[in-house]
Amino acid sequence: MHPLIQGMILGLTLAALLGPALFTLLQTSIHRGWRSGVFLAIGIIVSDFSVLMLAYLGALQLINKRNNYLIAGIIGGIILILFGIYTFNRKIHFDENNNPVETKVAGPLTYILKGYFLNIMNPFVWFFWISSMVGVSSNFGDDKHSIMIFFIGTLSITFSTDILKVFAASKLKRHLNGKILLFINHSVGIILMLFGVFLMIRTVVQF
Repeated sequence: MHPLIQGMILGLTLAALLGPALFTLLQTSIHRGWRSGVFLAIGIIVSDFSVLMLAYLGALQLINKRNNYLIAGIIGGIILILFGIYTFNRKIHFDENNNPVETKVAGPLTYILKGYFLNIMNPFVWFFWISSMVGVSSNFGDDKHSIMIFFIGTLSITFSTDILKVFAASKLKRHLNGKILLFINHSVGIILMLFGVFLMIRTVVQF
């Protein structure tokens, strides 16, 4: 099978996984619109690419050390909890007809950085790309071209499906009232906090 097709299959598998970045992507698209969601998706894919490049260069051997693993897990968990608290407490403004209205939307760089750091501070993202790089390198050996084509397929599908999720979620906004939007904020906030707690507990247990 061609490396591009293999990479696309891995991308589809990754797109089906549930994680904090996915929930934040959907919540942002619903609450702030498709443009903000697209910039968040850009930040996520750039962070994936960053980790992949580090894995390819072999710099991620540091995270395999037990102390570094513990620190990364705890810091990542704390960041997810903080994101969750912020999302849970985010207010929605309404007009005189009790319809949600847009307040000042942050600039593109804010959402790109949010997506980047939310994704890259999750140790599971690092281990996923590390293990993928190890497996693909073992399969293709010294064929750097095939390795590159494989991950081009993976990242292309991952980013494309994220964009589809963004537009699908943004279309839902017109059908949602204030109470439902608040419920979404609270739900995503709780999910992010639970992810953070789970991450820290699992890190400590494995350590």
